[in-house]
Amino acid sequence: MKAICVYCGANPGHDARYAEAARALGRAMVEQNLALVYGGGNVGLMGVIADEVLKHGGEVTGVIPTALVEREVGHTGLTRQFIVKDMHERKAMMASLADGFIAMPGGMGTLEELFEMLTWSQLGIHRKPVGLLNVAGFYDQLAGFISHASAQGFIRPEHVGLMQIEAEPQRLLARLKTPDV
Repeated sequence: MKAICVYCGANPGHDARYAEAARALGRAMVEQNLALVYGGGNVGLMGVIADEVLKHGGEVTGVIPTALVEREVGHTGLTRQFIVKDMHERKAMMASLADGFIAMPGGMGTLEELFEMLTWSQLGIHRKPVGLLNVAGFYDQLAGFISHASAQGFIRPEHVGLMQIEAEPQRLLARLKTPDV
């Protein structure tokens, strides 16, 4: 595993623990020699994690659509920044550059990206690990919903385990590297 794609909010959220978790994940990735692939913005949690990885000497690749360069204030200090045509190209490129995926707290876009990677895993399109960094219980209700959907026969039990959930960055990275941990 060489690069992790991190999906997270273009906003910082209302709880300071979200930004601290982004910094902790960034430091943990650098400590483990893992490059960051992310949405290329300089705002919200996206900017926090990118800045932290760069601050500690890590490698950061951003992928941002032309239409979002101004809205998400495209980060100008990255190791590599790809400006692509649209969101479809962005997601495909991010997926191809990464060996695994982590969703931090975020909104609709974060959820959409998370579920696309889970669906691709379920369908066998990729075999890359997918994790949730469940900061301050942010994803507790989502995890409960996934269990409910499984209990109701809409998600196979074996697919529930496609998503690794941890509250601590180091533990989540360990589980992504060795899913049986």
